[in-house]
Amino acid sequence: GTAAAPGGGGAPGAAVSPWDIALCATGTAVAGENALVLAVLFYTPSLRAPMFLLIGSLALADLLAGLGLVANFAVRYLLRPPSEAAELGAAGLLLAAFSASVCSLLAITVDRYLSLYNALTYHSERTLGFTCAMVLLMWLLCLGVGLLPLLGWNCLRDQSSCSILRPVTKDNAAVLAVTFLLLFALMMQLYLQICKIAFRHAQQIAVQHQFIATAQATSTRKGLSTLSLILGTFALCWIPFAIYSLVADSSYPVVYTYSLALPATCNSLINPIIYAFRNPDIQKSLWLACCGCVPSTFSSRPRTSSDV
Repeated sequence: GTAAAPGGGGAPGAAVSPWDIALCATGTAVAGENALVLAVLFYTPSLRAPMFLLIGSLALADLLAGLGLVANFAVRYLLRPPSEAAELGAAGLLLAAFSASVCSLLAITVDRYLSLYNALTYHSERTLGFTCAMVLLMWLLCLGVGLLPLLGWNCLRDQSSCSILRPVTKDNAAVLAVTFLLLFALMMQLYLQICKIAFRHAQQIAVQHQFIATAQATSTRKGLSTLSLILGTFALCWIPFAIYSLVADSSYPVVYTYSLALPATCNSLINPIIYAFRNPDIQKSLWLACCGCVPSTFSSRPRTSSDV
């Protein structure tokens, strides 16, 4: 028989799975955390630069992913009688949101690469309007991916074709997994280029200004530790799940799916910490919002090319 994987419909009166409760709780935390990031960005006029628009896009995608996890739980356990349209809609929301999250991460990577590669001209060329257009295009593409279950990319009529993530079919899950792995390989390549450029900039500045060489080296180390954190977290959260969804089908024990899906959803919990809360401008806005002041120990030094 087929296992009821995350996203599958529960039978009326079915016992609530602890795994589903964990996913729902994670979704609630993800939604709350990313809503805070969006609120800070929305209510702080100084945070209108293209970089913050990309961070906002990531926060919106993760917020929707959190709401999708909660909606999935509600459709599975609370909706009586079960509704195919609601099940496909909840699955589509998760697909669109996680696609937008990964694409926003890729967009941030490309932005950081170009800002280093074309350091002299990029900031004048990168207008808010152009960034808005790119983000809008990306979201339309991801919303298109989200509509696929409703347009027939589902296994509700043929349970034997289900992937580990019902109602997505095995073939379609494989396409999504391969696409994800290719995007990750592209991110990896871009970050390796970023590391090379950052080191080269640091060496050039160190040669020109011996007296700030130590500060520059510290800045470069900080930048590279950020890169390691970003790539390491992303890989640990998503790669096992992507590879598993490539090789497994709905006959595999459902506990495997849950134990790999939960870390993947936790990536949306970690993203705001890496991309938003470590940013000095956003930290400053949070301090002002929470207690109306900025601590005297707070230093908001300008970013350098090595802060990747």
